[in-house]
Amino acid sequence: MESIVNKVLDQTDVHILDILQKEAQLSNTEIAKQVNLSPPAVHSRIKRLESEGYIIRQVAILNQEKLGFDLLCYIFISTDIHQAEELNRLERALVEMPEVLECQCLTGEYDYLLKVANKNRKDLQDFIRKLNKLGITKIQTSLALREVKYSTVLPIMET
Repeated sequence: MESIVNKVLDQTDVHILDILQKEAQLSNTEIAKQVNLSPPAVHSRIKRLESEGYIIRQVAILNQEKLGFDLLCYIFISTDIHQAEELNRLERALVEMPEVLECQCLTGEYDYLLKVANKNRKDLQDFIRKLNKLGITKIQTSLALREVKYSTVLPIMET
């Protein structure tokens, strides 16, 4: 079965995206060799993929432990807020918290799942106090003991 990506993008676009998501630091010349295009053609395709929203941004992924963020937490939160304006205020507050790496709105028992990086237990305690000021009614925190898999690579290439 052909993926939806392949109906919108050609195989060369998909190949370029796959290369970039694995090694964003490669030059257009290096990518061009892998996809059998000229470097200017690769540059044009990358610019088009950016302008069409397939590439959101390119970033360096940092080693959180080396930088002192030894406490990775997953925090489930619930709220009794139901009015759109108040929910927007809550979500803006969550987005503005630098400790929050990810925030997902959920179905089920909890309303949101946060992925949070803290340096230590005191920082986590301070963070939970900030959450409590936002109208959170229920919090469940789980600490990550060790990373089994971490990836930012989407499986866009057909196998």
